[in-house]
Amino acid sequence: MNRLIASVAVGLFFVLSVLAAFVSGAYTAITEPAQETVEHAFHKTPKELHLASDGPFGRFDKQQLQRGFQVYSEVCSACHSLKYVAFRDLEQLGYNEAEVKAIAASKQVPGVDPNTGEANTRPGLPTDYFPSPYPNDIAARAANNNAVPPDLSLMTKARHEGPAYVYSLLTGFTNQPKALLERFPDAKTPEGLHYNPYFANLNLAMAPPLTDGQVTFADGSPSTVDAMSKDVAAFLVWTAEPSLDKRKQTGWPVLGFLLFATVLSYLAYRNIWAEKKAKH
Repeated sequence: MNRLIASVAVGLFFVLSVLAAFVSGAYTAITEPAQETVEHAFHKTPKELHLASDGPFGRFDKQQLQRGFQVYSEVCSACHSLKYVAFRDLEQLGYNEAEVKAIAASKQVPGVDPNTGEANTRPGLPTDYFPSPYPNDIAARAANNNAVPPDLSLMTKARHEGPAYVYSLLTGFTNQPKALLERFPDAKTPEGLHYNPYFANLNLAMAPPLTDGQVTFADGSPSTVDAMSKDVAAFLVWTAEPSLDKRKQTGWPVLGFLLFATVLSYLAYRNIWAEKKAKH
């Protein structure tokens, strides 16, 4: 009996504690509303971005993916890795075997000297994965104002509205608006950082990476900041989900089969069981 009373008392204590915390929090929220922060006031949602791979019937535009890969190779790879992408995966973008071998061989990947067993670097093979531009995080921080550039393999999956986020971030670098400094005088972008309203805290270590005409495309496509940002965003959609086209191609026949099986099951039920059910 005493144990029962003690259990009830302990449970009642916890219930009252939770209720008191809730009432206290609600009272504080009503009487002391949270002050607006600079991030809340000036952070922007991503711009609209429409890619060929969007929607249930969308398919990758391989020419755009190749342009995006070129932008990554010539610009982004200096700081960002693609550790989940192998060189041989590039065949899915339309590169042939010889081209993939050449791309892999142009990169230095970690290796081991067969004679001494010491670590070294060697030209990449198609089976290798894209190497990191830095040997470790310490070196990455030292080169990027104490910030480690994130791996881009899954970036469009890791961020809300990922493709649009990448596109908006790359095209969103600007000077701090006067209205921001008038309302928040202490929120001036620190030295060494760069203002971008599409970044969570508005300031990031990465300088604007793209400039008009920075990359020359073989197909003559425009190389404006806007166009290159769309191309690299499309490429990163592919790195995050290279099987997207195959998944869609498989999904529709599966849905059709399930619909057919549902109709067939219903007709079988009507033909076999309906009369027996009626007799009962």
